Amino acid sequence: MLREYIRNERIAYFSMEIALQNNIPTYSGGLGVLAGDTLRSAADLEMPMVAVTLVSRLGYFRQTLDDQGSQSESPDAWTPEKYARPLPAKVAVTIEERSVWVSGWLYVLESYLGGRQPVLLLDTDLDENIAEDRQITDRLYGGDAAYRLKQEIVLGVGGARLLHALDFNIRQYHLNEGHSALLTLELLRRHAYPADDLRPGEAPYDIPAVRELCNFTTHTPVEAGQDRFPYELVHRLLDDFIDNKTLLSLAGRDELNLTRLAMNMSDYVNGVAKRHAEVSRRMFPGYRVRAITNGVHPHTWASIPFRKLYDAHLPGWCHEPEQLVRADCCIPKQQVWQAHVEAKTELLTLVKERCGIALNATIPILGFARRMTAYKRPDLLFYDIERLRTIARQRPFQIVLAGKAHPRDEPGKALIRQLYKHIEQLAGDIPIVFLPDYDMDIALKLVSGADIWLNTPLKPFEASGTSGMKAAFNGVPNLSVLDGWWVEGCIEGVTGWAIGDSCDDGESCDIANENDADALYAKLEEIVLPLYHDDRDGWIAVMQGAISKNASIFNSHHMMRRYASDAYIR
Repeated sequence: MLREYIRNERIAYFSMEIALQNNIPTYSGGLGVLAGDTLRSAADLEMPMVAVTLVSRLGYFRQTLDDQGSQSESPDAWTPEKYARPLPAKVAVTIEERSVWVSGWLYVLESYLGGRQPVLLLDTDLDENIAEDRQITDRLYGGDAAYRLKQEIVLGVGGARLLHALDFNIRQYHLNEGHSALLTLELLRRHAYPADDLRPGEAPYDIPAVRELCNFTTHTPVEAGQDRFPYELVHRLLDDFIDNKTLLSLAGRDELNLTRLAMNMSDYVNGVAKRHAEVSRRMFPGYRVRAITNGVHPHTWASIPFRKLYDAHLPGWCHEPEQLVRADCCIPKQQVWQAHVEAKTELLTLVKERCGIALNATIPILGFARRMTAYKRPDLLFYDIERLRTIARQRPFQIVLAGKAHPRDEPGKALIRQLYKHIEQLAGDIPIVFLPDYDMDIALKLVSGADIWLNTPLKPFEASGTSGMKAAFNGVPNLSVLDGWWVEGCIEGVTGWAIGDSCDDGESCDIANENDADALYAKLEEIVLPLYHDDRDGWIAVMQGAISKNASIFNSHHMMRRYASDAYIR
């Protein structure tokens, strides 16, 4: 089965997490879903790629919430044998001076158009390994720093070696975030100069040759979010894998910084939105950081009612989503509204099944769903409870929330508990539900069934933020802080609405919260809710604007064509 994939040159796409499908829990959130959409578009467009990730046998986690919103986690185990075939090769990497064997599984991601992309799911649960090493690929983002570094050795070094052992013809490597940056060290070892050819002081590796092979996409707009490891741990696990002087010059003198290593070893570096690229250039002065704004996969994130609508009026939109630019003139308003009503009914049914609460189909729903962590500010909407209650009494609305906090993110877990308190405080005034165990299926129902998509990150910490793009594919306008992709996508009153402006970075957190909450309440009270309740044609016009001016551009087909022209073909 592998034979068909090793004939031609391919781009090797490395990502710690990839959302292949909802039933395969090899993803935690936006990064993994973006990786999955990347490969789905590559399959649609028949771009020659091969993806490398970890099998994550125990998944990320299943979320359970009690009556107070306290989160507990349990393994989300899956069976690779059910979805994939074993690979016919094994390689070894050295960790703590012992051989750790790596093999894996071939999962074939199939496009609804017939394209196919191979995905290698790396696995250390092999008889050759000791019990400790068999668990390295079990838990996505689990364990301590040593466990995490072992995973990244397996991903970067083991993944590169396994591709070689399987005879893949790799044209270039694409590092999706810094987790796989250690593959550049493996490439350096392959491009080492003979010792006899070196002069005193010369680098022992052909660094420019490796750079030409590598592309790096950074998703992290803050220093604290980058993977870093103390060199004591690095040397204990990797020993003398590479010349220490070279490693210090490429990855940082004080600690191993995988983002810095990836930037130093990649000829093409990009951020995931124009704003994010600007932030990254400030973080890393002297580096050229381009911008390719993220996108979402058209067929995956358009709900069935909207797929049918687009098929009827804009045939071929899935392969050429730029055709959606005509949605505002080619699709009748009433049909747009009817498709939304059908999608909203699906969300109401889900809420009733999962939470036992019957929401009102005639009242607008604010949707908010993402990773529960401090900078996402899921509690901003509730900054002033009395003002929110007053707005709802004038023009009613409902709220649907969802999201997981990382098991070790105690402030994130506290935010969920705080949201539950707000739900109790507002009972009788604003119907609010929190959908547990957020996943891709819930995400699709939320981004298509909500009436307004809310996003309230603290600037400038949103690298891109793709949930609002998914909403746009379903005619759902965004009400969002001007950060990430929304700086590019917002046309005020046409595609949605901005919260605040884009020029107030650097405010203290307290001042930013107060200003953004005030701007959010004003926009809801004075513009958004009056338009929904009092001017249905005007509201549908904004829905059409979201489709024609956002979905037509912010999709993964457009993104992948940019990667092909800007990064892969050079």
